[in-house]
Amino acid sequence: SVLVLEFNPAGESAGADAAERRLALVGIDMGRAPGRATMKKIRAAVLARAGVGNLFLVASHTHHGPCMELEKSGPTAGYISKLVEKIAAAAATAVKSLKPAKMAVASKEVPLNRNRHNRRKDAPVDRMLSVLKLVGVDDSPIATVVNFAAHPTTLPALMMRYSADYPGILKDKVEKALGGTCVFLQGAAGDLSIRSSGGGTEQYAARLAAEVVALSRSVKPVVPARPGFLIRSEELHFPKMRLNLDDKLTYLKYSLAFFKDLVDAYVEEYSDGVRPQLSVALLNGEVALVGVSGEVFCGHALRLRREAGFKSLLFLGYCNGYHQYFPTREAVAQGGYGADALVSPVAIGAGERIMERALFHLRSLRGKRD
Repeated sequence: SVLVLEFNPAGESAGADAAERRLALVGIDMGRAPGRATMKKIRAAVLARAGVGNLFLVASHTHHGPCMELEKSGPTAGYISKLVEKIAAAAATAVKSLKPAKMAVASKEVPLNRNRHNRRKDAPVDRMLSVLKLVGVDDSPIATVVNFAAHPTTLPALMMRYSADYPGILKDKVEKALGGTCVFLQGAAGDLSIRSSGGGTEQYAARLAAEVVALSRSVKPVVPARPGFLIRSEELHFPKMRLNLDDKLTYLKYSLAFFKDLVDAYVEEYSDGVRPQLSVALLNGEVALVGVSGEVFCGHALRLRREAGFKSLLFLGYCNGYHQYFPTREAVAQGGYGADALVSPVAIGAGERIMERALFHLRSLRGKRD
């Protein structure tokens, strides 16, 4: 799903700088966002074909999709090449349908996820469900953007078929109930799974969709009082790693845990350390977006939301790339999957440093806005 927003506070016609006033929110039913080379192609294609200069591309993290790291050879490479064109074409279609809009944002906590890394009752859980609602000036539906954090692992791990898991069903149900397009943006789900009261994928998606629909209907979109768009993006660099893939024994262990082609892709990506992508945006002076290219533990999102002080902050994981897990220091001390070096090769404390940079950018953007 692709939604393009154009922020045009002075009512200027499209010009040379139109691309920088446009933002594409792209939700894909994949396990990860594409790798570095493919993301570069997507950005170039979206700019060339749609005139959109800014992008938040978020994978739902379904466990039943192509392995996006294999972007240079084999069947997946051919698929990814088509994906680049499909995203660019969808963005171009979205631009053609741009029209004046009203917006509302609403958030509430819902008990539909749990901490899968730590079963203690006081374990952190980010239960925030956020909905960004866009309608035309005549109140005709345009889009519903959904931000929630929970691993899409409702289907059997051995099911050898592609599936969008619960986000796919969720989007269908929301679109049927509200009209327009639904874009699902996964949150800081590194240590969060679904919390189900029974039933399978369909039942869980229906429960979450019902919460989205109710939340959307509880707010009345308005024309933004101070329309505008500010964004900051940077690539961070963590040269030291907890994992040495040049070591033959470590390489073998990694290959047994995953598979050789994937490990070779990681060897290339991490040849100069871990270089995650951070993207921070402020919409209309009131809605903050923070995207990180990996599986971020929920404690990071909770702290950032609390310290940033925005009324609405949507945290987007699996965004604009993929660099495995970013656990909190507390989670690393506890150990366990997601916090161990096998799937979190980045240096301990990297997640906290990324949040510090995100907070810096948010405060900077707020200062520019004020």
